[in-house]
Amino acid sequence: MSGGHVLVVPGDGIGPEVVAVARRVLDWCVAKDLVGLTFEEAAVGGAAIETIGRPIADETVARAKASDAVLFGSVGGPGWDEGPPGTRAGDGLFRLRRELGLFANLRPIRVSPALEHHTSLKPETVRGVDFVIVRELTGGIYFGEPRGVEPAEGGERGFNTMTYTSAEVRRVANSAFALARKRGGWLHSVDKSNVLEVSGVWRRAVTALHADTHADTPLHHILVDNCCLQLIRDPSQFDVLVMSNMFGDILSDGAGALTGSLGMLPSASLGEGTRGLYEPIHGTAPDIAGQGIANPCGMILSAAMMLEHSFDRKDLADRIVAAVDDVLLAGTFTADLAGSGPAVSTDAFGDAVIAALERG
Repeated sequence: MSGGHVLVVPGDGIGPEVVAVARRVLDWCVAKDLVGLTFEEAAVGGAAIETIGRPIADETVARAKASDAVLFGSVGGPGWDEGPPGTRAGDGLFRLRRELGLFANLRPIRVSPALEHHTSLKPETVRGVDFVIVRELTGGIYFGEPRGVEPAEGGERGFNTMTYTSAEVRRVANSAFALARKRGGWLHSVDKSNVLEVSGVWRRAVTALHADTHADTPLHHILVDNCCLQLIRDPSQFDVLVMSNMFGDILSDGAGALTGSLGMLPSASLGEGTRGLYEPIHGTAPDIAGQGIANPCGMILSAAMMLEHSFDRKDLADRIVAAVDDVLLAGTFTADLAGSGPAVSTDAFGDAVIAALERG
């Protein structure tokens, strides 16, 4: 029986609520002898600031490096997101990504058959949508130097630098090509090469890598503004998309509208090996924290991605995805999906998923 050790980071806001549900699903898998996992918890983000005065402890980073995977809730919230770099709640997550060498963020956009009528788009537009956005995670405008704010006539001048080397582009593009080959599909590389020099470097690096190593996988280049349009107009044309840090951040959240709720979206942050960090992309949602109404699907599906990518258990991951689909098909929805209809609590949704696994 495969298995390993998982560092669990509940985080802030709704993070602890949805992580608790995902842990129950994983604990069920362990109790049924389907996988051998052990767990320990650590504080990152606001939870760490409140206890140690900084967003992550050195010991937590060491524990993450000693683990086979990190299951991560969400970090941030009022009072923790201001201040100089290195002191904000999100800086704990950024440090984990950097020190674990996690440069490729996989964000699956898959529309459950139960949710075709729960989006603002026509059901026929979203039916069967199943693609993955691969977001470069450790470079680009979020990390480029120089950056800052300085006095200027009439107020202030803010500046950030978007920068990529060919090596950084090849690294994440190689992961995206490998995923496209595994899925038997094709790759879209997203850039703004008609305006930005950095995107010219991006396109040339992807084109050269395709010619040298991945010529058997179809490659299409698409400008980011056109990609925005096409994701709404005809999302089924996409299979795997690779893009810069900022473009991936924006487009993946926008693509969440295809699924009915941002609460449906999981992610996996990966590097060269099998260790990864797995988290939903919805954030801490402080306005609903503590109310027991958060959608745990993104967290549950992130746990499924962990089983697939870090523990080579795609079979078990697929079983969890199918259980979530069964619950949704039965009309069991949390408040974000229920609309004016009846809604269940975060914990009750977890109960329903475990019951579906039992029937499974």
